Order: sequence, then C-alpha cells, then structure tokens
Amino acid sequence: MAGVLDRIRTGRESAGLALVADAGAVVEAAAAMAGRFRRGSRLLTFGRGAAAADAAHVAVEFSHPVIVGKPALPAHCLGGEPGLLPVLGRPGDIAVGVLPAAGDFAAARELDMLTVALVAGATRDTPATAAGAPAGVRTAGESAAGAGAAGGGVAAEHVLAAHSDDPLIVREIHITVYHLLWELAHVFLESEEGT
Repeated sequence: MAGVLDRIRTGRESAGLALVADAGAVVEAAAAMAGRFRRGSRLLTFGRGAAAADAAHVAVEFSHPVIVGKPALPAHCLGGEPGLLPVLGRPGDIAVGVLPAAGDFAAARELDMLTVALVAGATRDTPATAAGAPAGVRTAGESAAGAGAAGGGVAAEHVLAAHSDDPLIVREIHITVYHLLWELAHVFLESEEGT
C-alpha cells in the first residue's frame, strides 16, 4: 500500500513542479487573452468526451466570476463540438480547447482567433512529437519552455501541458491552469485600466 501512495504522491509532485516550470507560458497565455478581452473578444471553449465538462467549467469561470468586483467576461462553451468555431466564432475571439484533437483549431486560426490548448503530456522528458504547425503556432510537442509533451500534434498559439500519464492528475493540473488563466487575465485587465 505504501508503494502505491508513494507513486501517487510522486506523480502529483512531479506534475506540480512541471507546472511551476511552465508558469511563464501560463502568464503569456493570460496576457494574450486579456488583450483580446480588452478589444471586445469572446471566449469559446470546447472539449470532447469527459473534457467537455472542463470546457464548460472554463466558460463558467470567465462568465460568472466568484470574486466580488471582478467583471464577467463573455464566454461560451461549445461542448464537444469544435466544429462550431467557424459558425459561432468571430475574428479575434479566443478559442480554448481542453484535450483538443489535431485539427480542432484550424477554423479558429482562419478567423485569427487566439488559440489556447490544454493538453496532456507524458512527462517533462517526452520528446517533441509534432511538426508542421503554421509559423508562430506551437504544437503540443513544444511548450514555451521547450519541454516536450505528447498531444497528437495539436497546433495552438499557447499550448499548456499537464505533464502526467495519470488522467486524474492531468485533470487536476488543467483545473489549476484555467483558474490561473482567469485570475491572471483579470490582473492584466485591471493593470491596464489603472494606466
């Protein structure tokens, strides 16, 4: 029993430390999102299967702030239908995919939407697996820190990986990341209002 608990603790600690190492990528994504919100953009989220619940949670975080004084930001969940991005998306909007597939952001890029992918990666040691993304777009194989992550070649401007093989730990890291995105986007929006 102690061996199992040690493995679980080690997996969580490793994924948490990897998130700390990727903090700069989270800050960059939040700053880019704040810039889009400032120009009147909307957030459109999606995720297939179980990831659809996390996509809905992301939209709720932004549209129903739980902290008094934080403004609601326009956010809508597309459920498991990234194919709705070209139907409901507008040029300049923000697309956030939770565990997106390889082609999910193609329409968003055509609309010049900001793209943010929350992906699962095996570990910080996994080599990059994807290539051929458009210029300025990272794939799930490249994080801002250059660390590898699995993810099936998902191309997005901001790829935020949960570095774990355990789907429960991946979900915990994703929940932490989108809460950070919400909080940091508000920090950036407030800092611009004061200047």
